[in-house]
Amino acid sequence: MKRIGYALWTVVLVLCLAACSTASHPSPTSTISPEPKEDTTVDTHTFYLTVEGVTFPATFADNQGAEALADLLTDGPLTLSLEDYGGFEKVGSLGQSLPTSNTHITTQSGDIVLYQGKQIVLFYGSNAWSYTPLGQVTDLTGWQEALGHGDVTVTLSLTAPH
Repeated sequence: MKRIGYALWTVVLVLCLAACSTASHPSPTSTISPEPKEDTTVDTHTFYLTVEGVTFPATFADNQGAEALADLLTDGPLTLSLEDYGGFEKVGSLGQSLPTSNTHITTQSGDIVLYQGKQIVLFYGSNAWSYTPLGQVTDLTGWQEALGHGDVTVTLSLTAPH
């Protein structure tokens, strides 16, 4: 009889402890949904060019000049006036010099390069020269049409305009 009393007492004690622990702590199956947070991260590989109101995504090259351009864009969008040159590129001053790592390359439509350390060049044709690559437009749909003929205004930014 004594054994039944101890066994019964042990069962009651275990049940009380179990009840106390679940009362003071949420059960593993209960969920608390946190407030959704707005995603404020910036993709450090992608930037955007808006040419005469049309936006194109681009990726940065892997060099110090491209890193310096990305750093410059962290201060906000940069709007530039670019002139047509040779019927295959648009060129304009960045207003400051960036680090160069010039190599002789043959450009393609969508290439974004640095010329003489302080001029940005957007290609819609091809040219062979010594440039520092800054990036490449990843979707060329409408690129040549947006650049059009003559001078253009281009805005570079780290976030897509809304």
